Amino acid sequence: MTEHRLPHDHGQKMEQSPEDMPSVESFQTVADIFKQLGDGSRIRIFWLLCHCEECVTNISALVEMSSPAVSHHLRQLKTAGLITSRREGKEVYYKAAETDRAQLLHHMIEDLVEITCPFGA
Repeated sequence: MTEHRLPHDHGQKMEQSPEDMPSVESFQTVADIFKQLGDGSRIRIFWLLCHCEECVTNISALVEMSSPAVSHHLRQLKTAGLITSRREGKEVYYKAAETDRAQLLHHMIEDLVEITCPFGA
């Protein structure tokens, strides 16, 4: 292992080389996902979609928000890769993405809010 010296010596050795540090882009991905947590309504919509697949109209009724407001949150969640959609005729249905990232966020929300998944997922 090559020893790396920093400009200010505290007498500590670095365990990893600076080249091994994840890229700025990797950390930006995490920041982008955490941005989704900045709005309680968005978290609520995401949590709902972890448990069912629904259209904008029904989501709006369930979270008591206007359809345009729900659509705005859905666009952000979809851009972040946390939800997916499918079209059936004129209707579009949304659900949580089947990814490790979406599952981790789902469980994190439930742990932080101390709520239980109603479907035992």
